[in-house]
Amino acid sequence: MAMSLDQWLDYQLRTHPQSIAMGLDRVREVARRLALGRPGKQVITVGGTNGKGSTVAFIEAISVAAGLRVGAFTSPHLLRYNERVRLQGIEADDSVLVAAFERIEAARAEIPLTYFEFGTLAALLVFEQSSLDLAILEVGMGGKLDAVNIIDADIAVITTVDLDHQEYLGPDRETIGADKAGIFRAGKPCVLAERDPPSSVLRHAYAIGAPAIRGHSDYLVDIRADGWTWREPGYEIALPLPVLSAPAQIGNAAAAIAALRALPLKISDQAIFHGIATATVAGRLQLLRENPQVVLDVGHNPQAADQLAAWLEAHPRRTRAVFSAMRDKDIEGLVRRLDPHLDSWHVAGISDAGRRGMSGAELGERLAPLVAPARLSVHDTVAQAQAEALLRSQADERVLVFGSFHTVADALRADAGSVAGV
Repeated sequence: MAMSLDQWLDYQLRTHPQSIAMGLDRVREVARRLALGRPGKQVITVGGTNGKGSTVAFIEAISVAAGLRVGAFTSPHLLRYNERVRLQGIEADDSVLVAAFERIEAARAEIPLTYFEFGTLAALLVFEQSSLDLAILEVGMGGKLDAVNIIDADIAVITTVDLDHQEYLGPDRETIGADKAGIFRAGKPCVLAERDPPSSVLRHAYAIGAPAIRGHSDYLVDIRADGWTWREPGYEIALPLPVLSAPAQIGNAAAAIAALRALPLKISDQAIFHGIATATVAGRLQLLRENPQVVLDVGHNPQAADQLAAWLEAHPRRTRAVFSAMRDKDIEGLVRRLDPHLDSWHVAGISDAGRRGMSGAELGERLAPLVAPARLSVHDTVAQAQAEALLRSQADERVLVFGSFHTVADALRADAGSVAGV
């Protein structure tokens, strides 16, 4: 009997190797057995610590508006696995993903694959079969050894480099940057969105002859109250402010434009304007509802905390935090950075996070030395924490839900349940 998508995902989680040799050899061998070709006529790979998903969303929205056939692979998902694989901005059907998983399972035989490697190969199969003009691949973690790196991209984008996943990628920006630069290819351009990327990134690009297109020098951005202008020598375009409102989003949008303009694609000014104006991605300062305002953000590392603090400072309002996080994150650093902008903390455990998850009680113990008892409440679930924060909030106040993808997913489920129960 054929398995459903949920059964396939459960199977992949159950058979996910507990220990496995790092590297791309296993994934490459399965791809060879599948006779996997290129996922699109042009391929963009997007890496970085923060901003990957938003940059993919901008590239995708612009390219679809330009009339191109476009596929996008992102991770992780929030509510539905299908979010990870999109064609023309539309999630792939269960049947399409199941068919891809069946082919991968038959081809891999004795070769172990991780959950992410299964998903990457499935996306590549779906894209190859869809005759795409452009495939956009988001790196899961790092770059050099990430499964998407079996594909030689026509252009690579690195959004930012900061501290996250240090146990896998290294202790500092230089080491992490060297890993992320592994997605570059000799003779192929790379877009570096940061003003000051780690020198390891620049050294690798130079060493392999990957021409660097640098933000703040090769292309520039001028921001106004009502919009912004993207410019490079001989070309400029006036654009609306993105729907995605975080301070970093214009930088992500600018990198998306730079990547598309470096490829032999027909992209009109109208398509760029429309894509910037309409691109959305869930969980990035997402306004869920008003009165009181509920905002969701998946931010979970120091750089994301800085960006979130800047947004809170620019949009002052009495704010209650609903917070949960993985135990391997710099929880104390996140709290110290954001506490001056928050009036109270409602902390909770995370569902379905495995060994990396924490109970609300554990998280409360981590925050107790940093937050006064009167400003800290502990809950078993995000849904309970969110309900308490909403109950205590006036119509002109805000509830900010943040700390991980799991946190935001739990909040979205809780909100859907409360709406359904009205």
